[in-house]
Amino acid sequence: MSDTFCPQCQSPYGYPTGTSMMCPECGHEWNPDEAAAPAEEETTADVVKDANGTVLQDGDTVIIIKDLPVKGASKPIKAGTKVRNIRLTTGDHNIDCKVDGFGSMGLKSQFVRKSV
Repeated sequence: MSDTFCPQCQSPYGYPTGTSMMCPECGHEWNPDEAAAPAEEETTADVVKDANGTVLQDGDTVIIIKDLPVKGASKPIKAGTKVRNIRLTTGDHNIDCKVDGFGSMGLKSQFVRKSV
């Protein structure tokens, strides 16, 4: 058995099939010489876009596009609320920010649009 991990399912049981490698668990076949290529794809995947597809950056100002319920709060964050000085993070909630009246929280980029 090989120590080469499958790039699709991370299985450690990849085996050579002549010029390529094969994963017995998911059936993925890959060229081990091209294994370094996904590093470039990861940098493009780190791009965070708003609901309209505009690229967001740290420090941007965004506007919330729909009412968002907040756990523990008696009222939702209203659509049209402006949030200044956002910080981009990784994960499901990819924006860290402070919302006036609610404090620090994480937002999903799909519920905001970049302010002009």
